[in-house]
Amino acid sequence: MSYRYMRLMVFFDLPTLTVADGQNYRRFHKFLIKNGFIMTQYSVYSKLVLNATQAKTVRDLLVKNVPEKGLVQCLQITERQFASIEYLAGKSQSRIIDTDERWVEIE
Repeated sequence: MSYRYMRLMVFFDLPTLTVADGQNYRRFHKFLIKNGFIMTQYSVYSKLVLNATQAKTVRDLLVKNVPEKGLVQCLQITERQFASIEYLAGKSQSRIIDTDERWVEIE
């Protein structure tokens, strides 16, 4: 099996005006975290997947969990494209290791 690492990016803008809207927002946010998405910016989350097949599976799961109100968008890019992000202001968050590199620690 060949791996072609992909990155799924989810952009969302959900209403929080009513109690029900707030619950839907929190439910969707928890869904993203539980399924391995990492916050890139507020309301922008990304997930590293092995290949396009796995990306489709994750997208299908996203579709099933999207709230009825609001705007949710998903963008699929290659890991190489994601790695070429240019920071115009601010800097990369280094507290989370989010790469396709494998880490082996021997004690």
